[in-house]
Amino acid sequence: MKRILLIALLLVCTVGTASAYGLNLSCPSSVQAGVPIKCSLDSDFPAGSTFDLVLYQTQYTATEIKDQPVTIQANHNTQYFVTDTTGLPGGTYKVEIQFNGPQEPQLRSGSVTLQLITIVDRSGDIDITSPVSQDLSEALRIEGDIKDGGNNGVQIEVAGPDGDVFGPQWIQTKSDLRTGAGVFTQQVNVNSGGDYKVDFSDSNGFIGEKVFTVVAPTTAPTAAATGTAAVVRTTRPATTLPTPWPTTTAQSPLPSQVTICALACAGILSVMKMSRSRK
Repeated sequence: MKRILLIALLLVCTVGTASAYGLNLSCPSSVQAGVPIKCSLDSDFPAGSTFDLVLYQTQYTATEIKDQPVTIQANHNTQYFVTDTTGLPGGTYKVEIQFNGPQEPQLRSGSVTLQLITIVDRSGDIDITSPVSQDLSEALRIEGDIKDGGNNGVQIEVAGPDGDVFGPQWIQTKSDLRTGAGVFTQQVNVNSGGDYKVDFSDSNGFIGEKVFTVVAPTTAPTAAATGTAAVVRTTRPATTLPTPWPTTTAQSPLPSQVTICALACAGILSVMKMSRSRK
């Protein structure tokens, strides 16, 4: 009887072990702000099993930053996931696997489903002293200092609207005797206006990113020639006519009856004058 119970117990343990699956999440313990978080995931869950990989910011409460699905493939190869940290403040974060179904009770002991990550923000260690907005004729002048940089140098990489422009390349820094900061200056020739991102790194890793704006001169648009001669319209000056002299109004001729009467009267008067002379 004892032998039968022992065999049954072994069978139960064997079945339980066979039905459990392993899952191992691995992430870096810390990254510099602006550097992507790269995590890997190994699992022997059946192909097609899907989980959620969630990034949280942990302060007084957990605030979800990003959620992306994870699906197990038939080959069960290691899967890699990259999460951008640009713009995230320094602090403690966690990456966690969340289950969409009954998979969690099937996990084997020793599975890792949560990782804590510290994001270190060093962007405040960069002090830019050259103008962040520059004319194209003077661009691109990159000057400033790195906190506690001394004479250790700094690596810069410049990318513009058309892609990489400079570096990554180490440039010299000179120690400020008062503060110990590493003072740097670098002239990078650029050919067009736009925003230029400059990444700074040192022996401790990524420090931060600064953006410079290059302003190109504006040119007034020129009128394109049409090939058709312009029509010139001329207007003749108005001709001033001389003022005419006043004309004398012609008098109307007397009626013929009046003329005949006048002649008759003249004849009568002449006859009467002759008769008086004879007497």
